[in-house]
Amino acid sequence: MIRVLIADDEPMIRAGVRAVLATDPDIEVVAEAVDGHDAVELVRRHRPAVAVLDIRMPGINGIDAAAEIHHTVPTTSVVMLTTFGEDDYILKALGGGAAGFLIKSGEPEELITGVRAVAEGAAYLSPKVAARVIAHLAATGVGTLAGRRSAARHRVAALTAREREVLAFVGSGLSNGQIARRLHVVEGTVKAHVSSILARLGVDNRAAAAVVAHEAGIIPPQSSQP
Repeated sequence: MIRVLIADDEPMIRAGVRAVLATDPDIEVVAEAVDGHDAVELVRRHRPAVAVLDIRMPGINGIDAAAEIHHTVPTTSVVMLTTFGEDDYILKALGGGAAGFLIKSGEPEELITGVRAVAEGAAYLSPKVAARVIAHLAATGVGTLAGRRSAARHRVAALTAREREVLAFVGSGLSNGQIARRLHVVEGTVKAHVSSILARLGVDNRAAAAVVAHEAGIIPPQSSQP
């Protein structure tokens, strides 16, 4: 059973998320929070596998709550719920330990997919989120979109062939166990590859590595879902 906490200051959003998750018999919502402070306290109390947090909440926002949860209860993975126009927040959350990003207006099935993915230790980026992050980086960072894609491909080219294969699976939202089964190797081997990939790419977590994978264009369209 995957135990989940939901945090959003809007009761209707919480009810909607709960209703969607209730359609999966393997997911149980154990608590609901109305703001970031409440979310952190309830995560400490209930120790859920996944915390689904709205990015913008009163008091402590979702980004700060995600960082605090990542620091104090690292066994709880965080999925951020975002809307259009919150790209800056997404980039901050990427560095704060969030493992998944979903659009509030996305398909209900994607919420379940994302929760399941991060519960298994994977990083999950909604394809729409990934596309927006890449475009936003190009618009606010150095270089054009084409230039950033070229730079990402150059970074990925420095990996070994097996590491590039593993990175593509990471970007597709697969966990170490799922990747190990795809490659017919032990999970420890995949874990070692992922650690090497993070170091070589100079990123702190799987979600940031997934962004690089999307930016480099190494994820086949049919593999965007786990």
